[in-house]
Amino acid sequence: MSYEMLVGLHVLDDDMYQQYRDAMRPILSSYGGGFGYDFKVSEVLRPEENSDINRVFTIYFSDGAAKEAFFANPEYLKVREHYFEASVASTTIIASYEKSV
Repeated sequence: MSYEMLVGLHVLDDDMYQQYRDAMRPILSSYGGGFGYDFKVSEVLRPEENSDINRVFTIYFSDGAAKEAFFANPEYLKVREHYFEASVASTTIIASYEKSV
């Protein structure tokens, strides 16, 4: 079983967001993680929160503990602060679930 999240973002700066993805990917991989589906979306017909969404993707980890460790990793937090916070206006966790591989 792996742990997966379906995430919606409101990306303000595509280039900087891509730099974030490039910088965090090796850290994510070290936790057995990666990206699945990845979409740029132009219109959200029915949001459940008051956040705009223009990017939707799945991100997975080997398990829930790996997810928690990844998001607490000091190197990841530096990358997030440098790239993510300046390029993304909002994050919406649409769903989190265990997935059979």
